[in-house]
Amino acid sequence: MRLGPIFRILGALLYGFIGYELGIALTGSVELNTDTAPVIWGATLGGALLGALLAPWLVIAPARSARNWLRNVPMPDLLTGTIGLAGGLLIAALLAYPISRLPPPFGSILPFVGVLIFGYLGVTVLVLRQDDFFSFFGVNAGKLGSDDDATAASTPAQALLLDTSVIIDGRIADIAQTGFILGTLQVPRFVLNELQYIADSSDTLRRNRGRRGLEILDKLQSNADVAIEFTDEDPKDVQQVDDKLISLALSGGAAIVTNDYNLNRVAQLQGVKVLNINELANAVKSVVLPGEDLPLKIIQEGKEHNQGVGYLEDGTMVVVENGRRFLNQEVLVQVTKVLQTNAGRLIFAVPEGS
Repeated sequence: MRLGPIFRILGALLYGFIGYELGIALTGSVELNTDTAPVIWGATLGGALLGALLAPWLVIAPARSARNWLRNVPMPDLLTGTIGLAGGLLIAALLAYPISRLPPPFGSILPFVGVLIFGYLGVTVLVLRQDDFFSFFGVNAGKLGSDDDATAASTPAQALLLDTSVIIDGRIADIAQTGFILGTLQVPRFVLNELQYIADSSDTLRRNRGRRGLEILDKLQSNADVAIEFTDEDPKDVQQVDDKLISLALSGGAAIVTNDYNLNRVAQLQGVKVLNINELANAVKSVVLPGEDLPLKIIQEGKEHNQGVGYLEDGTMVVVENGRRFLNQEVLVQVTKVLQTNAGRLIFAVPEGS
């Protein structure tokens, strides 16, 4: 029910009555005649119009602000504040009669001052000492949750749309198995069709990649701890798989999980949340600082003269200057520089003691 029209009518009646009384005061007469009627009716109509215009701003806006403020107040604070206010006003009421017997002007002013002081003290003291208050009555304040907390707890996790690249990559299965993914993994039918098309390719490499993707989906589906579902939703207004994923994410409020840099950028520009497995992998890699010593096995030659190349356990490439002579040997190297690129992290080092 909309309260705006009701308050406008009440405001028009109240301010119209005030305008009527003002018109009578201006004319000095309660009789309506040719001299007084324009003033009285003008003041009445003007007051009614003013009341109809101002009533929502004077009543509804403050009430809405108070309601929004109350929504953000924790239930323990609200409960103890109300009890404290009631207790403070009760004390002020008990003291009001003896204080009112004081000689003027104290007898008329101090009771009102007492209401303000004891009301404020009641709210402040009980809110600040609410833990002791609840403990005295054997109540756990932590259980007095707000509606917002209950709503947040019952809000389902965001669905995650998997694209072809992240399925073929395979790391999503290991990540899901750890329990870090809270939402439901969704595989659209058009992504599954693209995987099947790749698996049926005449090119051996593409065929193996497609089959690996299907195996990853089977692994996810067989894991009881992973929530995965296949959806038949297929946006008809777009043709490309990436465009379909973005359209599906926008319509369903889902996020996209991908390794595709271009899809990542385009989706983010359109306001879609994107989870990039490569970014996650870079985030969990061990931190290496210049000057640190690392044991490293040189497994191949570098592009430049006398360079050797090795890899850390997390797959980070380490380029070792003058490391070619240690090919197929494990040596201690000292980090000289760390570069972060779009493709990942690259570490430069030199053999210890060189």
